[in-house]
Order: sequence, then C-alpha cells, then structure tokens
Amino acid sequence: MGRLTTVIIAAAAAIVILAGVLLFMLNNNSEHDAEQMNKDLNSMPLPSANGAMPAGSPAGAALRGQSLVVVSWGGAYTKSQIEAYHKPWEAKTGAKINSVDYSGGVAEIKAQVEAGNVNWDVVDMEIADAQRACDEGLLEKIDAGLLPPAPDGTPAVQDFVPNGITPCAVTSIVFGHIIAYDSTKFGASPPRTLADFFNLTAFPGKRGLRKTSPTINLEMALRADGVAGDKVYATLSTRAGIDRAFAKLDTIKNQVVWWEAGAQPVQLLADGEVTMTSAYNGRIFDAQVNEKKPFVIIWDGELLELDVFGITKGTKHLNLARDFISFATDTQRLADQARWIAYGPARRSSLPLVGKSALSGVDMRPNMPNAPENAANAIQVDFQWWADHQEELNQRWNAWLAK
Repeated sequence: MGRLTTVIIAAAAAIVILAGVLLFMLNNNSEHDAEQMNKDLNSMPLPSANGAMPAGSPAGAALRGQSLVVVSWGGAYTKSQIEAYHKPWEAKTGAKINSVDYSGGVAEIKAQVEAGNVNWDVVDMEIADAQRACDEGLLEKIDAGLLPPAPDGTPAVQDFVPNGITPCAVTSIVFGHIIAYDSTKFGASPPRTLADFFNLTAFPGKRGLRKTSPTINLEMALRADGVAGDKVYATLSTRAGIDRAFAKLDTIKNQVVWWEAGAQPVQLLADGEVTMTSAYNGRIFDAQVNEKKPFVIIWDGELLELDVFGITKGTKHLNLARDFISFATDTQRLADQARWIAYGPARRSSLPLVGKSALSGVDMRPNMPNAPENAANAIQVDFQWWADHQEELNQRWNAWLAK
C-alpha cells in the first residue's frame, strides 16, 4: 500500500468518525454542539501527499508560543546555527529559541542537573564531553529512530559519519582543531607545520592555546614532538607519554596567551597579542574570507572532532528539544549550515548539497576540514578515550596551569 493511499484512508476514517459524532448529537437534540462540530468538520485540514499536516493545523501549531534554550559556542559558529537551524525551525513551529553562549565542558550542565534547576534545554557539545555527560546521567537518551532518514530513504544511523549518533547525542558537524598565524608577522619563510608552532626560535611571538581542557593540547604536543598519528592515544595511555606531552608544552608555556571561548583566537590574532594560535578552522575561515584578515591555516597535524547536540537531563521541554534536534540534523539543514561556516556536515547525504558561501560566494567544499587535501595528516579525536581519562587529566592539567 502506497503512502498516499494510507494517508487518504486515515483522513477518510477521521471524517467518518466525526460525522458519526455529528449524527449522534443531532439525534440527541444537541443542536448547538452539532453546529459547532459541523463547522470543525468542514474546516478540518487534510494531510498532504507526504503525510505532513498543513502549517496552520492544530498538529502543526502544537509548539507555537513555546520557547527553548539552545546553548552553543558563540561568534560565527552560533550565527551559522541561527541561520541554518534556529530561524527556519522557529518559522516552521512558531516556537522561539533563546540562544546562550558557553565555553564548553560539563560543569554547568552537572550543576543544573544536581540542583534540580535545569534551564538549559539543548547543548552543543564536543563529543567527548557528551559521552562523559551521558555516562554520568546528565543527558537525556535520544532515540535514533526518531531522526529523519536521508532523502533517498537511507536510515539516519547509516547516513551519519561513524560515531555520529550515540545514546545521548546527535552529531551536527565535523570540525578541525588547527593552527593559524598572522601572515604579516612572518617574512618569506612562514611556519608550515605543527612542529613550527613550538619553535619559538625560528618563529618568535606569543602563542594562543585553549585553557579549558587538556584535550587537543596534549595530542598537538605529541604530534609536534614526532609521535605518529596512529600512536597518539597509545602513547597517552602511558605515564611516560603523558609526561612527554606536558614536557613539550613546557617549551612554550611562558609564551602562551590562554583562550577559552571560540571567538577569542581570532581576536588575539587580530589584536596582535599572538602571532600563532590553535583555533577552530571555521572561525579562521570566517575571519579570512568575511573579514579579510591576513590569517593562514596550517592543516598539518589537524585534529578532527565531532560536535553534537545533547539534551540536558530533566529539561521541562523534552519534546520540544527532540523536535529541534530532529529538524536541525536533517540532510538539508546540515548542508545549509556549511554555507555559513567551514565545518563539514555530519550526514553523507548533505555533502553533495553543500554549495557556495552565503556571505562571500566562495566555494565551501575545498574549505571543509575533512576535504582530502586538508585532512591528509589529520587524526580524529578519540572521544571514548577522553571519556575514560578526562577526569584524571583535568586534575593534572589544572595543576600544571597553576605552576
């Protein structure tokens, strides 16, 4: 039986039931109620051929007037989400999104859940943090079966990148942790490799590094110290390997300017406070292309990571949050976000739909962090490894920072 036939039968059944109620009312002299029911019957919207209810129908307007708090990283990244996800979802549902910025981690989520005072509904998270939060019972479970399939019918679980759907999270983007530098600060021999970031003699100047977590910093340190990509986590699994990573970071620690929010590395470069910095590739692309900044990305040693949506445990808007995530991670929406910032969509079906930048007209595909030419020497962050080791390394990281 085809979908259209099914929809027609369902609509006809609904009309028959309402008509029966109408006749019952007439036979029982409920003239006023019957008249109202007749009006409702005549004005009842029917499903379209694809089974969707019209926008003005009671089902389509069920979310109207509700509000959702969506937490993300701010700057150009949040703007890409607002344009690709928030605005069209608000137009579709009539609900409103309150956008809040944060600097990552799970501390604020944990505090809300433990206090029983949850005011964050959907949180954009790095996948390692999401896995840890899930393990600690801080996130709601997400049924992958509720996510829309690809346009050709491929189920979501087969359409997303590997590890793109976990018990408590759904991936939206693939992004790159890269090194960027200001081209005006170096002459004819600019830095070209990750190792150059740690070479203060050949490439003098302050360095920018993220303060909030040892994640990425330890991997970059080992790779710059000569550890092969496929050996990084095996090395970090030993005491000697961790010591080696911190020793490498010691070589530049006195020259580091620490950043926390994703927009800060761009500002540090623009203000001349640093000559080189770790950063998210999309932020640097935005500054290069849309703000015409003289910044250059070093793709060597790139660390690829998945960014996901999670739902805070105990939210009062669970169904609203699920609806938003289902909408925001469909094929078209993920392709749309890639037009606003240079992060790769997490669905395979989205990639062919990625076009030119909505702001500059630049072709976005060559600027994706997972483009073959950019990811030639990249590794993916092992989120499960970090979920198992984050707590102990956070303690060492904080102690090292305090020295």
